[in-house]
Amino acid sequence: MLEAIKLTKYFGGLAAVNELNLRVNQNEILGLIGPNGAGKTTFFNVVSGFFPPTRGRVLFEGRDISRLESHDVAHQGISRTFQASTLFMKLSVLENVFTGYHMSYRTGFLKRVLHSSSARKEEEGFKKKALETLEFMGMASLKDELAANLPHGYQRTLGIAMALATDPKLLLLDEPATGMNLNEKKAVIDLIRRIRDMGITIILVEHDMKVVMDLCDRIIVLNFGQKIAEGLPEEIKANREVIEAYLGKEESKNAA
Repeated sequence: MLEAIKLTKYFGGLAAVNELNLRVNQNEILGLIGPNGAGKTTFFNVVSGFFPPTRGRVLFEGRDISRLESHDVAHQGISRTFQASTLFMKLSVLENVFTGYHMSYRTGFLKRVLHSSSARKEEEGFKKKALETLEFMGMASLKDELAANLPHGYQRTLGIAMALATDPKLLLLDEPATGMNLNEKKAVIDLIRRIRDMGITIILVEHDMKVVMDLCDRIIVLNFGQKIAEGLPEEIKANREVIEAYLGKEESKNAA
């Protein structure tokens, strides 16, 4: 579904992503892990059109999307969440999800401004879809609550709901379980599995290794912008180079 070919992104003289080759298979949950500064979020930013690559290509369903703007990438079917919450805090939960459908409007801008009958009908349809999304996420009872009043775990889940509202084929999840307690993490693992069961492919960046190992079909490990390992969770768990990347050589020797 997605392929990065010698993907490189420099910031000044620093290569945040360096000659990266990877493939994402349709309908898999791919884990992308590595120490802080490994290039994981930069990879997401390049794929989603927030940064252009310095060189290399990104192919999505065979099409080169390397130079597309972020809104054009979203129209192709790629959506993402962010490390920090990017919610409309003064809007309700339902209104937040409703904003995710803005790309799907078919009525013209003027008709929407004038609240024509066709525009009102389309808007009501999107509000219904937004409520269905919240029901799927287990948040329908919170639809009228302000986003600012939600506990942290629900705010993270609402961010995923907003990404789903764009009707993605590929979903990039940037640390979806960060700051969650154990029960919340179990709930988000179940949620991500159900999203994949809908036919949506997922790339997951996450620092909680239990979440990664429990959830991912395959894992790619980055360090200093380069891929250092790729394989099944059990293979990655036993990989010496991965252990050294996280612990350092001396610490990994002591742990052994």
